[in-house]
Amino acid sequence: MIKTNIFREPIDKICLIFIAILSFIIVILIGGSRICDQNKCIFRTHPQVKEFSWQDQKISRTDQGFSLTFDRPMSYESIEENLEIEPPLDGKISWSGKRLVYTLNKTITYGKNYRLSLKNAREKFRGREKLGAKIEPFIAEFQSRDRAFAYIGSQEEESGRLILNNSTKQNKTILTPDHLTVVDFKFTPNTEKIIFSAVDERKKQNDFKKLDLYEVTTGLSNDLTTKIPSQLNLILDAEEYQNNKFDLAGKNGDIIIVQRSKNDDPTDFDLWKIEPGKIPQRLNTQGGDFIVTPDRQGIAIAQGEGIAIIPIVEEENKQSINFLPKYGQVLTFSPDGNSAAMINFNKDDPKLRYTRSLFYVNNQGLEKELINIEGSIIDCKFNSNGKQLFCLLTELTQTETEFQEKPYFVAIDILSGDVIPLLALPKFQDMKISLAPDGFGILFDQLITENDVPQNSLKTALPDDDLLTDSAELILSSRLWLLVLPSNESPQAQLEELPIAGFKPQWSP
Repeated sequence: MIKTNIFREPIDKICLIFIAILSFIIVILIGGSRICDQNKCIFRTHPQVKEFSWQDQKISRTDQGFSLTFDRPMSYESIEENLEIEPPLDGKISWSGKRLVYTLNKTITYGKNYRLSLKNAREKFRGREKLGAKIEPFIAEFQSRDRAFAYIGSQEEESGRLILNNSTKQNKTILTPDHLTVVDFKFTPNTEKIIFSAVDERKKQNDFKKLDLYEVTTGLSNDLTTKIPSQLNLILDAEEYQNNKFDLAGKNGDIIIVQRSKNDDPTDFDLWKIEPGKIPQRLNTQGGDFIVTPDRQGIAIAQGEGIAIIPIVEEENKQSINFLPKYGQVLTFSPDGNSAAMINFNKDDPKLRYTRSLFYVNNQGLEKELINIEGSIIDCKFNSNGKQLFCLLTELTQTETEFQEKPYFVAIDILSGDVIPLLALPKFQDMKISLAPDGFGILFDQLITENDVPQNSLKTALPDDDLLTDSAELILSSRLWLLVLPSNESPQAQLEELPIAGFKPQWSP
């Protein structure tokens, strides 16, 4: 019998040695931890966080929670005991296999940096009582969106220009050039742009109603990247049609719904849909005041003696989803779109003919009257969870010579119907209000118009540029106020005058 030597050549010995060495290295790399049970040992790596959904994101009110995904089954109890968030975020934990979901109990506070850390948690084996290796320590940082707002300036070089005030960064940016007089504006949902209507003073020709539509970058970011502000782009001119009220639709606010009337034929009045890269499309939808629904897929518009809800999708546009006959105006929708605040002008009830009623209406068929007043319901805003309304109302009072409306703010609890007074104001004049997305406070303006100044001193009070209210009164000056809403830290509402000359303030989303 012939004996065969497996090491016929030196190269064979070298290869086997290398194989043994590499095998040993692989075992060492895999063996980050050793688990022994019943005299048997297995080698495993340390468990790790595979994905964190808020990594490199700026969090907004639409972000209701985050998820952590692990690379293997974990001990739920050890994760929950060792998960830390600074500053704390109140929420609750749920599990789906190797995925943890943390749902916030309230909207995240804007303008803050957060740190999430997890260590000492352990993996768990099916059918075993003993826990496995400790998790690889995980640390991540994320931010909430900057607390910022925009307004139209009313003094000197800022007059008529769009200004962004970033309270978090403590800076101010003029977004528009001096030849544009801004009339109205809206943030896109990601805060990175503002769509606005403006008059080009270089081609005004004594016609203030020729409003062009533009977009401008804010410098705000939806993630941790740096953005450049004040980049301007013309969207829609007013050469053929006058552009009036507008609102933003589409997932990213990239669709504009605008009321337009033909310059040489005022009876040619319609809603139009403006989409990037497409020819403006007439919607064949006449009506009065309108607002885009929170899902940005429909339009609530006053038609005749009620409110019609009309889809924006072209093939369905001629068929309304719903019609609410007794309401005259939609003030606002809740953030989730399931409910709305509406006004009934009480025209059909002789006993209530000179009153207005505020109704809460939801998609379950509930119609609940919240208040009935003789004054005006100027505006209302839902808080982030849709359980409260913050409203600006007026009380109608009579003097010897005239009726006067005195404005005041209230908070209304939807469930109980309780109306809580917040602040009484001395004067009302085309006031605009904006509720911070995290519920921090309400911004509003205070205008001084030509009607507030004696005629003999009016000439000396006139500004260089013509700034008009929505009721076409000349704005002489204006200032902004902040009503800080009650919170756990401060149970009483607090009023602050901001050192800002401007009007139509609007918080970034």
